[in-house]
Amino acid sequence: MTDEAASMTDPTNGHEPAQPALSPENAEIIKLTRKDFVSDQEVRWCPGCGDYSILAQTQKVMPDFGYPKEKIVFISGIGCSGRLPYYMNTYGFHTIHGRAPTLATGLKAARPDLMVWVITGDGDALSIGGNHVLHSMRRNVDLKMIMFNNRIYGLTKGQASPTSEFGKRTKSTPVGTVDTPIVPLTIALAAEASFVARSVDTHTEHLQQTFNRAGFHKGSAFVEVLQNCNIFNDGAFRDFTDREVREDRMLVLEHGKPMIFGKDRNKGIHLRGLHPEVVTIGEDGVTEADLLVHDEQAEEPYLALMLSRMFWPDFPVPVGVLRAVPRPTHDQLIEDQLTAAVAAGGEGDLEKALFSGETWTVE
Repeated sequence: MTDEAASMTDPTNGHEPAQPALSPENAEIIKLTRKDFVSDQEVRWCPGCGDYSILAQTQKVMPDFGYPKEKIVFISGIGCSGRLPYYMNTYGFHTIHGRAPTLATGLKAARPDLMVWVITGDGDALSIGGNHVLHSMRRNVDLKMIMFNNRIYGLTKGQASPTSEFGKRTKSTPVGTVDTPIVPLTIALAAEASFVARSVDTHTEHLQQTFNRAGFHKGSAFVEVLQNCNIFNDGAFRDFTDREVREDRMLVLEHGKPMIFGKDRNKGIHLRGLHPEVVTIGEDGVTEADLLVHDEQAEEPYLALMLSRMFWPDFPVPVGVLRAVPRPTHDQLIEDQLTAAVAAGGEGDLEKALFSGETWTVE
């Protein structure tokens, strides 16, 4: 087992994900590898950018889902992350600023058989695209949204983004931003996303496993990836993601298991009233039985919302799946309405519909 595998627990939690509905003929012939999803385009990000890792893990997990390449679509907005569809050997759209979820919603409604991924960044998704993200999540559109969060506008050379820390000095906020930062996971949960998770660009095995969980989820999947911009915001998350400190400063979530962390596995999360607190097992009579147990399948998102608000340095940073619940998807509900309408009134006649009712002739 590698150091990565030993330190970052499998976020599938032993669950066997449901396979996508494929025709019997496809189920036998689709045997793809990562190489099949690598396009012929030169990958062009700044050397050392976390986007390279996200791209690599995305390409690695794609064969797991059993979809043919022509039934997979990557849709992106504007920003450094927007280049990713060029590097995937699938169909794709590089859309306008913030509108990737809108195109994805329309595509999924028209072609529910497609596997649709939305690639976005903290600026693209949470500023001009905030409205579109909210509605794609509340509608439970069956798409997988990967949001690269580097707490900065990288493509436009270092302005404060919606997730930049309060008081952060940037080119657009030279004496410090006065805006309260958005917490992406809280936004996704408030919008009723049915799958919400977080991972880190440098934690490659955990990132790959998290993408795998998101890909098999049926409904709106939102994954925040803490990603480093080594040019304009280097080390944004290094205080808790570096290998030397992450065991003591990050909380790997496992469904049905107590929230334990620390190099010695002796720290945990306890609930005091309505507030979480960090405790040490064995001190003040604290035992493992006193710790919070993670439940990603809880019908109400109270626990997930609490976890989304925990962040370093006050708390270890939670990574993994915060919420994964079943809900009818947007395309399923549309199809149900169409089926009911046809059953009640027949297939319908477009010409009759256009020339019936209140009509008039303009001379």
